[in-house]
Amino acid sequence: MFTDADRARVDAAIATAEGTTSGEIVAVVSERADRYAATGLTLAALAAFALPLAATLVGYGPDRIAALNDWSSGDRAVDLRRAVEAYAAVQIVVFALVAFALTRTGLGAALTPREVRRERVHREARSQFKARGIGATRARTGVLIFVSVPDRIAEVVADSGIYAKVPPGHWATTVTALVDGIRAGAPATGFVEAIGLAAAVLAEHFPPEADNPNELPNRLIEI
Repeated sequence: MFTDADRARVDAAIATAEGTTSGEIVAVVSERADRYAATGLTLAALAAFALPLAATLVGYGPDRIAALNDWSSGDRAVDLRRAVEAYAAVQIVVFALVAFALTRTGLGAALTPREVRRERVHREARSQFKARGIGATRARTGVLIFVSVPDRIAEVVADSGIYAKVPPGHWATTVTALVDGIRAGAPATGFVEAIGLAAAVLAEHFPPEADNPNELPNRLIEI
């Protein structure tokens, strides 16, 4: 997604931003595409269970199949058992095909509710917040700007020192700038604008100190 020039722009934006505040900004972009297996398996199960009902409604229930000449053994109990076994076999095939199609392609993600995808992105952002040591700054003023490209969902995770002064809803404009940049095909521009907006908030509440060490890397992290 990013050229070397794009990465340099984002890195410079972080360095410039941190020169105006004692806060720390970390930018992470994830291109990991989740298969949303739960969605695929759930829909596959629904399709498999719906098949007998649909067949029965159009006149192909077990009794109808058992009555077919090619299936008849002369024993109604045997014929009915064979018909039920045939239904079960078709259910298994339908389940396998639908599950494969949804979990091995982008259909599973497309059919997953946005709220579910947003929750997954939130968990990944929190994981990156911890993994990158953002919560270990001396004044607890680290900020993570995170985006999942496949989901086109961004999130800002602020440490407790920032949270005490800046309400979570204040980061909406930062998130919007980042997502708009990605949708427009200019992810680097989106990050630069988001970093600038985050820096403005941090500079207002956390101006630079005389001793202002750089505690976290000033570079775009791609995973």
